[in-house]
Amino acid sequence: MKVILLERVGRLGSLGDEVTVKNGFGRNYLLPTGKAIRANEANRTRFEGERAAIEKRNEDRRNEAAGIAEGLNGANVVMIRQASEAGTLYGSVSSRDIADGLIEKGFSVTKNTIILPLPIKTVGIHEVALNLHAEVQVSVNVNVARSESEAERQEAGEDMTISGFDDDVVEEVEVVAEEGDEAEGDDAEASADDANDIEEEATSEEASEE
Repeated sequence: MKVILLERVGRLGSLGDEVTVKNGFGRNYLLPTGKAIRANEANRTRFEGERAAIEKRNEDRRNEAAGIAEGLNGANVVMIRQASEAGTLYGSVSSRDIADGLIEKGFSVTKNTIILPLPIKTVGIHEVALNLHAEVQVSVNVNVARSESEAERQEAGEDMTISGFDDDVVEEVEVVAEEGDEAEGDDAEASADDANDIEEEATSEEASEE
């Protein structure tokens, strides 16, 4: 399929270029999203007649995207999810989830602008790219954690996929260990006292016999 591009599309070409693409790519993406029109005589004539307006519209979109990019680039968004102790999510974080999170923070984005080949399946801070315009790309940090406090610890640089236990559980284990040590110490002292008593009794018996 031959199409006329109405804006720059990756490495495919720039506005006004006439290119050949696979039928599925053209029908399912380029044409319905308004990024291209079919290359035929009628559309060539139409494009040339409207080229100035198309270029102006494209420039306006680029400027709008650049304005959004100034505040969005490097932004942080927190996603709270249930996960195993090893950090594997019981579910995932999708491009729609990230878009919703950014919208809640006041950014104007859609899930189609987010470049996420596969859903996020682990806790941690993930850098995700966004394509706001063919000529404007940014990235955000998606902080996936089991709680707000864990998200703060991850942002401070801690790797929560290594941490196997909750802090409260660790403290409880330490207390139990200390109690065990104390009990062992008491047993040892009791054994020593018993030995001393036996030794004293034996000494007393020997003195009596003499």
